[in-house]
Amino acid sequence: MSFPVDRPRRLRSSEKLRSLVRESRLSTAGLVYPMFVCPATKVRKELSSMPGIYQQSVDQIVEECREVESLGVPAVILFGLPESKDPEGKSSLKADGVVQRAIEAIRKAKLDLLVITDVCLCEYTDHGHCGVLNKGEIENDATLEILSDQALSHARAGADLVAPSDMMDGRVGAIRTKLDKHNFENVPIMAYSAKYCSGFYGPFREAAQSAPQFGDRRSYQMDPANAREALKEVAMDLEEGADIVMVKPALPYLDIIRIVRDACHVPVAAYNVSGEYSMVKAAARNGWIDEKRIVLEILTGIQRAGAEIVLTYHAKDVARWLKS
Repeated sequence: MSFPVDRPRRLRSSEKLRSLVRESRLSTAGLVYPMFVCPATKVRKELSSMPGIYQQSVDQIVEECREVESLGVPAVILFGLPESKDPEGKSSLKADGVVQRAIEAIRKAKLDLLVITDVCLCEYTDHGHCGVLNKGEIENDATLEILSDQALSHARAGADLVAPSDMMDGRVGAIRTKLDKHNFENVPIMAYSAKYCSGFYGPFREAAQSAPQFGDRRSYQMDPANAREALKEVAMDLEEGADIVMVKPALPYLDIIRIVRDACHVPVAAYNVSGEYSMVKAAARNGWIDEKRIVLEILTGIQRAGAEIVLTYHAKDVARWLKS
């Protein structure tokens, strides 16, 4: 019986050997943990659709950030739930807003964490859309000034990076110009460059209380059927000054992560979004899957597709599993 000269199984015979030749090595170094900041104190409310994830007041956010730091996760991204909402989301600009106070509290606690902030209006507008409305339509250019002011307020509070997620045309350039004008030229922009209009955002909208009150976001978020358009969006954001580009969601768009990675020479991030997280949690609670194995496989796949940075609600669990 003739056997092939090449026997790939030779390198799969033990875990030490498999580990030695492993092409993608998952670690905590590229993980970002999303967190939801709400008003008041001593608030820690678990989300029904996202077990283990909470709406938290600033004091509780700081305590969880201590845990995040101790686990070796290097960064958090903050989303705000304001005390009040208005048609233009201008409560997001307040120096004493929930996100701004959370940044300052994390800084005061001297935690060794990168603090990233989501820059968008959907959590702050009473209609739940990501931009200013005029007769039921999203006003792109009118939204840019508010977004850039929001990013500036985050930078003034001490944010390490700002991350615009609204998908308005030109928002990266507007934010870069505003930050540079006020001497924050060293604050990087992580742009949600290829953000698709996805059904995987449902649990997040509970978490951020940001569901649109009418219609949907198809006029500004990308059509899930389009791939080449992602490259156009990425190219525009890079030309306007983005330092990191992001694909969102991650799992249904692994092909997009790959073509973006191949097309540009900046770090690529991917958001392992709430719906992806909730599906895993639900299946695990029903005993249908091995949660640890599935999560590690998912994040390895996202990384293998080309994302150096992964925003994921699984970050703390992954850190514990990698240490064990």
